[in-house]
Amino acid sequence: MAEIDIVRRAYAKQVLAAADVRNQMLEDAFATVAREAFLGPGPWPILRWGKGYVLSPNDDPVYLYSNDLVGIDPLRNLNNGQPALHALLIDRAGPQPGEHAVHIGAGVGYYSAILAGMVGPSGKVTAIEFDPQLAARARENLHAFEQVTLLQGDGAELEFEPADVIYVNAGVTHPVPRWIDRLRDGGRLILPLTTRQGFLGGGVTKPEDGKPIERRGAVFRLRHRGDEFDACWISPVAIFPCEGARDQEAEVALSAALDRGGWEQVTRFYRGKDMPHKNTCWLRTKNWCLC
Repeated sequence: MAEIDIVRRAYAKQVLAAADVRNQMLEDAFATVAREAFLGPGPWPILRWGKGYVLSPNDDPVYLYSNDLVGIDPLRNLNNGQPALHALLIDRAGPQPGEHAVHIGAGVGYYSAILAGMVGPSGKVTAIEFDPQLAARARENLHAFEQVTLLQGDGAELEFEPADVIYVNAGVTHPVPRWIDRLRDGGRLILPLTTRQGFLGGGVTKPEDGKPIERRGAVFRLRHRGDEFDACWISPVAIFPCEGARDQEAEVALSAALDRGGWEQVTRFYRGKDMPHKNTCWLRTKNWCLC
């Protein structure tokens, strides 16, 4: 076995251990997808909390196989996200061989490739990226993955086929109706809900507003079951905001809910005429609620 293969397997094991996840398919995906193939030539800007971006000593790809964010566009604080967080969220999404996964906020495509490894050659991944330059990079990076289709545009507006998994990798204020409508029965939506303070940029260890990360954003999984949607909290989050999925009214309601706490008690998602009395809701807007 080549040295880099050993490094990738060790990285995959460490990432899943950091996420407290046991998932052999996911480990294999992290162990076989070459991270350096998605991040351009080295040395690479690696985010060191408290120091900002620090270049790797050289272009040896071994430096990419750690549980660190790597700068894609450091001037915008835009990163290839932390592997352990993605491992946790992908595990909770539970993509299976043969399923259709939609990745909204694909960036340069690395985690789209991880999803492709999960659904296998019999499944498919629709990767959506808003930024034209990132989308062009992702399209080139993913050309060898025949089950992946790359779309450039607004993930809140683009059409896609019904999905078993919708994996959102940007901060939103609300579940976009199109996403809910395109979720198959049994399908899972990974939804990072964030406030206007819900993004920590390069090197920031303490937000200026003093709010801990738990009061800035929360990732939920919504699961379609017949006429109902289960919901559960997964983790706190600080993540780049999503173009096209920000609403001021929903953001105010979310900020108040996060300040109150109690997100771990959420079990259901409702919308429209099916919403229960407001006193039973953790987060409620005029169109949807989490209870």
